[in-house]
Amino acid sequence: MQDLEDELAKQLWAIGDVTRLRILRMLPDSANCEHGNNVSQIAEKLGLAQPTISHHLRVLRQAGVVQHKKMCRDCFYWVDRDAAKDIIERLGQLLGGDESVEVLGL
Repeated sequence: MQDLEDELAKQLWAIGDVTRLRILRMLPDSANCEHGNNVSQIAEKLGLAQPTISHHLRVLRQAGVVQHKKMCRDCFYWVDRDAAKDIIERLGQLLGGDESVEVLGL
């Protein structure tokens, strides 16, 4: 139980940053170089430096929230929807069982 709580805390910390939330909003939910964004595109859209975006993406990757793959000569990122759903379900269970998950729309 402790390990699951530690992992959930790490994931919630990772998505609890406003810049990382903005990045997540920009990412597709599948590996796709047509609709995806590479680090340069994300940095330009958010008005931040590439190293800053790379740092935030690394935090999200380490938390298991995003995946990445080299495609079309760049590295593209996407949201791991299964991991996101798992985070919501575990948070719901922690906060009060299955009823909390239903309230969150799952």
